[in-house]
Amino acid sequence: MKIKANEFTLKGKTVIILGGSSGLGFATAQAAAHDGAKVVIVSGNENRINEALKSLPENCKGFAVDLSKEENIKQFFNSVEPFDHLVYTAGENLVLNTINETDLNDARQFFTLRYWGAFAAVKYAAKKIKAGGSINLTGGIASPRPSAGWGIAASICGAMEGFTRAMAVELAPVRINSVSPGVVKTNLWNSMSDEDRNNLYVGVGERLPVKRVGEAGDIAQAFLYTMKQQYGTGQVIVVDGGSVLV
Repeated sequence: MKIKANEFTLKGKTVIILGGSSGLGFATAQAAAHDGAKVVIVSGNENRINEALKSLPENCKGFAVDLSKEENIKQFFNSVEPFDHLVYTAGENLVLNTINETDLNDARQFFTLRYWGAFAAVKYAAKKIKAGGSINLTGGIASPRPSAGWGIAASICGAMEGFTRAMAVELAPVRINSVSPGVVKTNLWNSMSDEDRNNLYVGVGERLPVKRVGEAGDIAQAFLYTMKQQYGTGQVIVVDGGSVLV
């Protein structure tokens, strides 16, 4: 098979990242921009967007959009020109509770941004994806490897895996994949105390085959792969330091 010189690069491509002002999304924005992409970051925090743009090339843009509301997502995608790749990493800090401690009304809110926000983004973005482009979602290993207190997180991750596969069939030939991280050092864990968070990182890291928890940049490289490759679709790319093995 003859490979074109520019086939596996994001140079000249437009990448929209929902949740792109911090954590995994921001690391992916930096990596995509470094690879030559024009990056558009979107989140609900305008101050965080402005701060993130200081670390991105001048051709990158940012928009403040409340991603918990379908109408806002619809309006955003109606306003943009056709683009190449969508990455959805938006999510609030994790709160872990056993089922007996879980308030169902609070639990439903976790699906609003992490699952239904992604669902709405795919719904309104799909028609704007250029030929050869892709949609890239975020799950997690809580589905195949849950612990006590992870009932809601595992449910969301499992739902995202099923949604990824269904959309890969329904929206073909647009490629739809998701990245499933293990424990990664991001603001996802900011609801924990410093001590508890550090204990988590050390405890999990010591058990992993790679002997450390992940960095946001590790996951960004997985998103770059799902965008640049041209053959895989409906796949869940696990990047967890070997957590599901141990």
